[in-house]
Amino acid sequence: MAVSVDEFLKMLDHLPEAEQGFGGEWVSLRVRNKGFGYLWERTETVGLKTTLEEQAALVGERPDVFEVQFTTESTGWVVVHLARVEADELFELVTDAWCMTAPKSLVDDHEIIPWPVLYPSS
Repeated sequence: MAVSVDEFLKMLDHLPEAEQGFGGEWVSLRVRNKGFGYLWERTETVGLKTTLEEQAALVGERPDVFEVQFTTESTGWVVVHLARVEADELFELVTDAWCMTAPKSLVDDHEIIPWPVLYPSS
């Protein structure tokens, strides 16, 4: 278990038009100028957009891995501790965050391949 910062950044290469922006102590994750996540290298944590239901489930089931970052009327954001999460689960979460944010046409054109298929030894 554990995902390095470099491995997390490699995951972004598989999400079309995913971009990184540097905001001082964090890296913002965007698709077509809309945010879907953040990376804090110093604390080795990632903040990801999710549904309110998924946010509650993740934090409720494993508070040592996930914590509430913030919520809006329609979305929940979770902090993910990279040292405590499996690569395939993190890839699924970052892909879901990207899918929630990217234009439908971009999502529809993107074939989502599970992380273990992309990197069997991870």
